[in-house]
Amino acid sequence: MPTADTLASSDEIHTYLVTRLNDALRRPGMWGGEHAIRLMLDHLLFAERRQGAWGDEQRALEQRKAWTPIGVKGAFEDFLPADHGTSVASVYAEFAHRQGWLKADRLLDAAEYDSMLTTIDSWATHDRVWADVTSAFGPPSVLFGSTNPYYGKTLGYVTTDPSAPMLFFHLWNGTDPGADSSWPPAHEQPLLLAVRRGDAPFAASLTFTPEGRRRRPAQGS
Repeated sequence: MPTADTLASSDEIHTYLVTRLNDALRRPGMWGGEHAIRLMLDHLLFAERRQGAWGDEQRALEQRKAWTPIGVKGAFEDFLPADHGTSVASVYAEFAHRQGWLKADRLLDAAEYDSMLTTIDSWATHDRVWADVTSAFGPPSVLFGSTNPYYGKTLGYVTTDPSAPMLFFHLWNGTDPGADSSWPPAHEQPLLLAVRRGDAPFAASLTFTPEGRRRRPAQGS
């Protein structure tokens, strides 16, 4: 039987949960998707004795139209095609960042962030691919998804200021309608479909590339 001396300390448990949450945000498909992320958030808030914080966040998501009866996933179904796992993870990452849990690989300084914020909408009026995003704005703060170009992914950019909305690039790869096979995808690089500004009303937060408008699901037209 474990004893008080052999059990992990509260600090060790907290560190472990933060690490696992970051793993699940970056590779949601490997960790069980949205349900797994929500479970990890619940555990972290319990460890911090702040269980009510998620209820506040859910109400904020509902006000932004970023929450549906099937969770965050449903908010993307009218706007982006195919698998929404990395896009969904990016919404939860906004909450994790405000709580101080998100471990960014790179932080933008204020000048980089302000420049990016003022240019992304006009920049996204042209079709872009993954390499275009990183060439224009540098490596992401968080890569949601695989490094394999044959899979879709979301690139997130963030500053040290938790009140500054995160900025996201939603990229897709897959097969075109009528293709003989579902693999390999038709594109060497995932295609940018939309740029999203965190914390804004959901529909208004998305700026679509021409490719994103072409591939937007019919029910969202």
